[in-house]
Amino acid sequence: MLTLPVKLAIVLPCYNEEETLPITLDSLHSNLSSWINDKTIHPDSFIAVIDDGSNDKTWQIVESYKAQFSDQLKGVKLSRNYGHQPALLSGLFTFKDQVDCVITIDADLQDDVSVMKDMLALYNNGFEIVYGVMKSRASDSFMKKNTAHLFYKLLHLMDIDVVFNHADYRLTSSKAINALEGFKEVNLFLRGIYPILGFKTANVFYDRKERVAGETKYPLGKMISFALHGITSFTISPLRWIFYAGLIIFCANMIMSAVFIYAFFHGSTVRGWTSTILSIYFIGSVQLMAMGIIGEYLGKVYQETKQRPRYIVEKEI
Repeated sequence: MLTLPVKLAIVLPCYNEEETLPITLDSLHSNLSSWINDKTIHPDSFIAVIDDGSNDKTWQIVESYKAQFSDQLKGVKLSRNYGHQPALLSGLFTFKDQVDCVITIDADLQDDVSVMKDMLALYNNGFEIVYGVMKSRASDSFMKKNTAHLFYKLLHLMDIDVVFNHADYRLTSSKAINALEGFKEVNLFLRGIYPILGFKTANVFYDRKERVAGETKYPLGKMISFALHGITSFTISPLRWIFYAGLIIFCANMIMSAVFIYAFFHGSTVRGWTSTILSIYFIGSVQLMAMGIIGEYLGKVYQETKQRPRYIVEKEI
């Protein structure tokens, strides 16, 4: 177990956050300076902004704040928009050898910065991974709150071990990041990977706040896409569900066949197209859905076999 002070990196993935980033950087830098002064963290601790291919002034803001914050601010600019998970990975892997632990947090400041001290205290007590867990989602819209709950319930239904109401706000030790680097798949679902790393973990709880500025970068469409990515990257349960659906349909078909044969021999056959048409539409829709799920998995296999890089760094400061 390491002793104080801990050398910390706060990794901040950003995509088009020009409205939010100045407020976030000022807040994080104020807390960082305070923790350095009271010897909670090492003086060489810093904030690391990951610009995930933004097309606004996000990177220019990072460069302008670099002069003000000096060595307490670092930046990584990715060559294009790779997505939230690859941006997080780039921050973790870039700075893991420079610090003892990394705390990842979104740029909207909806996660409570003050609980970072609790995370650090738990790290000093031997915990390699500390999850930031929301007590409630009172600040979220009705749609976002309920779709998030549905997402977590769906993951648990498919036997994916994730921390409920945890959204990538966490502390990770350099040891745990080294273990994470051993997972070579391109489609890496971090919320599912972390629980299987096997290190000592703990939770800190906080109240989620309103977004300080700007608009959410995760509308409904992106949330659905993220959920689909997480499920198909981490479990084959949907493929099993296809088998079970096929088995149920087969059993129903056998029962219906027995009924129709009985009716035929007893002269009570009803001629009509309704049952036929409904059966065709039902079976057709199930087949199309099954083909879509299988296609999603085949697409994942296709991406993995290419072994393309998860991200490309354009520049660092």
